[in-house]
Amino acid sequence: MEIAMLVFFVLLLIASVTGLTADSHDSADWKPTDGGRRAV
Repeated sequence: MEIAMLVFFVLLLIASVTGLTADSHDSADWKPTDGGRRAV
């Protein structure tokens, strides 16, 4: 079970670093996005 959690968090980290995670609606009105991905 611990290995599965570690793999999940590593995949989440990789997706975040590569820009594959979508912006939340918290700051969507002032951060530019391109189809949900950060434009910058």
